[in-house]
Amino acid sequence: MTDATQRIFVSYAGPDRAWAEWASWQLQQAGHQVELDRWHWRTGDDFVQKMNHALGRADAVVALLSRQYFAPKRWTREEWSTTMALRGRLVPVAIELLADDDIPVLMAGMLRTDVHGLDETAASAVLLEAVHGPVAPTDPVAFPGLPSAGTTTEADRQRPRLPSSVGLPEVWNVRRRNPDFSGREAVLSELRSGLLSGRQAVVQALNGMGGIGKTQIVLEYAHRFASQYDMVWWVDAEQADQLPVRYTELADRLGIAKTDAGSEANARALLQHLRTRQRWLLILDNAEQPDQIEPWLAEGPGHVLITSRNPDWHGIAHQSDLDVFTRTESVAYLQGRMSEMTTERADLLARDLGDLPLALAQAAGVLRSGMTVDRYLQLLATNTARLLQESDVRGYPAPLAATVNIAVARLADDGHPAASALLSLGAFLGPEPIPSTWLETARSHLASIPGDPDDPMWLRNALQALGRFGLARTDYDTFQIHRLTQAILRAQTNPELAEIIHEDVTAVLAAVNPGDPSSPADWPAWASLTAHLTDPQVMAAIADRVELRPTLTGAAHFLIRSGLPRTAHDLSTVLHQAWSTDLGPDHPDTLICAQYVGHATADLGEFAEAHAIVEDTFVRRRRVRGADHPDTLHSANDLAVTLIHLGKYVEARRMLEDVLERRLRVRGEDHPETLTTADNLGGTLRELGDYVEARRMLGDVLERRRQVFGEDHPDTLTSAGNLAGTLRELGDPVEARRMLEDVLERRRHVLGEGHPDTLACAGNLAGIMAELGDYVEARRMQEEVLGRHRQVLGEDHPDTLTSANNLATTLHDLKEYGEAHRMKVDVLGRRRRVLGEDHPETLNAAANLASTLRVLRRYAEAVALLREARAGYLLHLGVTHPRTVKVTRSLAGVLTDMGRKYEAQQLTGSKSKKGKRRFGRKRR
Repeated sequence: MTDATQRIFVSYAGPDRAWAEWASWQLQQAGHQVELDRWHWRTGDDFVQKMNHALGRADAVVALLSRQYFAPKRWTREEWSTTMALRGRLVPVAIELLADDDIPVLMAGMLRTDVHGLDETAASAVLLEAVHGPVAPTDPVAFPGLPSAGTTTEADRQRPRLPSSVGLPEVWNVRRRNPDFSGREAVLSELRSGLLSGRQAVVQALNGMGGIGKTQIVLEYAHRFASQYDMVWWVDAEQADQLPVRYTELADRLGIAKTDAGSEANARALLQHLRTRQRWLLILDNAEQPDQIEPWLAEGPGHVLITSRNPDWHGIAHQSDLDVFTRTESVAYLQGRMSEMTTERADLLARDLGDLPLALAQAAGVLRSGMTVDRYLQLLATNTARLLQESDVRGYPAPLAATVNIAVARLADDGHPAASALLSLGAFLGPEPIPSTWLETARSHLASIPGDPDDPMWLRNALQALGRFGLARTDYDTFQIHRLTQAILRAQTNPELAEIIHEDVTAVLAAVNPGDPSSPADWPAWASLTAHLTDPQVMAAIADRVELRPTLTGAAHFLIRSGLPRTAHDLSTVLHQAWSTDLGPDHPDTLICAQYVGHATADLGEFAEAHAIVEDTFVRRRRVRGADHPDTLHSANDLAVTLIHLGKYVEARRMLEDVLERRLRVRGEDHPETLTTADNLGGTLRELGDYVEARRMLGDVLERRRQVFGEDHPDTLTSAGNLAGTLRELGDPVEARRMLEDVLERRRHVLGEGHPDTLACAGNLAGIMAELGDYVEARRMQEEVLGRHRQVLGEDHPDTLTSANNLATTLHDLKEYGEAHRMKVDVLGRRRRVLGEDHPETLNAAANLASTLRVLRRYAEAVALLREARAGYLLHLGVTHPRTVKVTRSLAGVLTDMGRKYEAQQLTGSKSKKGKRRFGRKRR
């Protein structure tokens, strides 16, 4: 590659895309190989990977500097800082006037080129000179404004212009820019890419429900890319028959209208004129009738943007289905309006408002007038419709409540009784997508839906009408009503109709058969159903429905198995409280809920509380159903597992042996419940140091589970992981690593990256890798697992503390003693508080910290911790347990270092050995 031709990556902030396109075009025309994300990266590509590759192979990175470029939470910081860190060539080009305070310290000393305020010829020359020195232009360069006389080539028509910081197109009727606009960068980028995708007129339709911000996005687009057009004209297209009149206004502005020709003739003259005119943008706002709009769509080398509630623009326009804000966009918007609002409060408010832009804007207006967030949230829960009537938001014609009511009235006036009834029914379900098959299956039982139950087209016709008026977001197999629309509709439903709808909601949910809650293959169906069952509005209406009890307990079971303990706990607790009152505390269904409350509580790391719940359930079931009833044995097994969590291994072993004997007799040796108890017993034997017997039992369970469930079932993978841990204790880390690599791959595929079992497996594998000397990769994996554990489970969860403990051990191995010491101190303090002073894992943390204190020559502290750990192990595990032996040797080693050889010899004559990392796991 010659000096004249360079690989250039263009770094810019999203709002400056017009500048990036212009700069990239200029550099490309000058013979450089340019990489611009919006030109060369596809939807679905890994953004970070693409960015790293681009930076790695670029000869130069052109950074288009603006205030937005240095705004927080933009990837631009990674782009320019990485370039500087790698000693790559960074070419700073300022596209707006920047103060010294705007430039980060690291970049402040670099020479930069300014192109703001220059005409296009000068700006192009300055840009090229910044990259490779002075270059004289070889072709004429067009300046923004009216097109030059003569023939314009296709390349000239498509070429981006220099964005102008002053002035607007000569023909322009767009209202002022919204200063509060934020977010929507991805949508704006998609719009721009779509409009640049064709050579002739490109018609792009942006559709979505009322209040979602369609008009605001198009308004921002018009202002952001104004410099790329000679003409931008905004048309209110809600009344399609008025389009000729609106077009005549533009024709008059262009000087081609004839006063005696009439609006239709002038409109057609305008359309003919646009066929030959360059660089124009026509915006049709609120166009709701595609068939009436289509004859009046402009053609030619320009762009047409349509906003509409109606999604039916197929065959007429390229469609963009607009959704609500992302949560990040919602939080940024609220904090932009109210800088004092914390991220946590903004997130909570955005969640309850369903991230709907109009609702967020209304809320910001009310809160800025003096109402507290807590009061607003309270009113939102109790007086939604009334609260959403208040609005003085500029840019929106009506508050959200009025917007919804107008659409509902139009739906009724249009003659769609089934659609209106379906909308009411959907308002009493959850705000998540509703599968169409649910309604089709339950149709014959729905009293609130008028019409022929056997009509195969009723649902299609009803959903089409809801979509046309922006009251529901429809997909090929689901539809969704926004939570605020639901709240407004519920508030306006009379009690008699509400009761009928509650019956229909029950019929819909009871007709769903999502499958086995313990099978990952059925989890998507359960997830869809559970999203509605756990909605507070739905739960209040269905908790006492007898026909839904199996579905509700199945949902709790699914939530536990799929790794969502908090949601499982909340659902099970609500059901247990309700059913204890209605059915009594000893009813079998009530006790099923109690069982799930205990299981979820344990999964949340609250072992003492879980033990109390599970023990009470066990006692009640044994009294009511007998010692050998499957439900009683289930509680007995769970009670033993809570004892394991509490570190009471001897007691747990005794209980599991009894449960296993009973399940063998009642269920048989290959029954899933029998295998669960056998697996738990094998894991307990390992904790007690009986590794040989543990390997025998766990190997047998693994083979049986493979035969019963198959290789990829979660229970099979649990057995394989537990057996790998035992092999590690028996001194075969190589085979243990091989097994865990296989388990991890399968768990990622079956359960997903963030499932607690997947994370536990990744942590265990990293521990073995460190033991085998692969410290760098072990550290990387442990840091990732710890981050995910903190995010999913919290700082104090026992699994999180296991991850932190293992990472600290690896840091010690890497001789990063300071950080290892800090982390180990933190883990020990948290384990003492969460698990108790004498828990085996707390004692392990104490011994682990002592190993680092020994290296730091803080011998007295190390001895105190090792004596504490040894005393605890002697009391709970006995003198011959491997942990006791190991900590005794460590204590003797420290005493030897201190010159107290006699004391060391009193303990043991063996040399001190470094302790192993704990092997975390999940039991089911």
